[in-house]
Amino acid sequence: MCIPQLLFFSFILCAYVGNGETDTDTNAYSPRVADTTIFEGDGGSYHSWSSSNFPLLGESKVGAGILLLHPHGFVLPHYADSSKIGYVLQGSCTVGTVSPGASKEKVVVIKEGDAIPIPIGLVSWWFNAGDSDTVIVFIGETSISQISGEMTYFFLTGTVGVLRGFSTEFISKAYNLNQNEANTLVTNQTGGVGIKLGKGIQIPQPQNYAENYDEFASTLTTAVEFTSVEQVGLSFKHVKLGGNAVFQPVYATDSVQVAYFIKGSGRVQFAGANGEKLLDATVKAGELFVVPRFVVAIEIADAQGMEYLSVVTSSKPVIWELSGKTSIWKAFSPVILQASLSVSPEFAHIFLAKMTNNKVPLPPKIEL
Repeated sequence: MCIPQLLFFSFILCAYVGNGETDTDTNAYSPRVADTTIFEGDGGSYHSWSSSNFPLLGESKVGAGILLLHPHGFVLPHYADSSKIGYVLQGSCTVGTVSPGASKEKVVVIKEGDAIPIPIGLVSWWFNAGDSDTVIVFIGETSISQISGEMTYFFLTGTVGVLRGFSTEFISKAYNLNQNEANTLVTNQTGGVGIKLGKGIQIPQPQNYAENYDEFASTLTTAVEFTSVEQVGLSFKHVKLGGNAVFQPVYATDSVQVAYFIKGSGRVQFAGANGEKLLDATVKAGELFVVPRFVVAIEIADAQGMEYLSVVTSSKPVIWELSGKTSIWKAFSPVILQASLSVSPEFAHIFLAKMTNNKVPLPPKIEL
């Protein structure tokens, strides 16, 4: 690979995972970049967020990682100890999956903007058949994973494959092979996790029952426009904010939100019990933050706008909105609203009208 290409790939990776450094002065809620390299080679790389450097992941039982696949990069068959959603940030990818007891793999091609559910334990492989890099962010739920806050992968083959954990004797008996055949089975694949395949290899194409992405990842839209993925018990939302736009304050009572920033920059604030400001930070592309249950969050884009992926740990999240057309404030009767805020009817009218950009009837005047 020539130096210009190498610099280009380094630039692309840094844009999505940062430089791996962490700021020891930040608080527990501060956005972080991926800090741990799981593998890196000719086929691509995988970086993750470590729960030891980002303890809130473990406390909230969520995890995340970034896969970069170079052209003809192939991730060997594997399974994981957590359910997750993979969201394509760049390029396209051919994905094969095998369910328990299945006689044939299912194959689907996903492209930029697609999300794919990967249930816990599902065996899958990933291949970049294109001419440019593919980047996919994975966000999952880790409540029963081996390490809370991290997604552990188990590869079937390669230098870290599970077959290497058995003696040749056991492999021979399990697969009815002689010693030489058993040795070939276990040791021939010298790649670790991701490898680069030759251009002549014909990767399987999508079958009829999986060629339509919408059929493969059947979805249900909830009241707040999160897309539910029943197979993995998660929901996701792709948020695009224009210059200086705001995403209204919300909180969830049944789930944790994990947000990965794709493009642009902005600011985020968290508020908790007792009126405490838990976080006031800038966010930029490649960073991840976690919003625990009951914590209220507001995001404001910079002048250039920003774009992020939000995943919540419920297929039907209960989201409470503190602004907008379905704000909690609008449900209160006028007397309760005025008494709670200790404001005049005129101010209450202005508050509700500006919140929704709609005309709201003046509430009756009351004595407080």
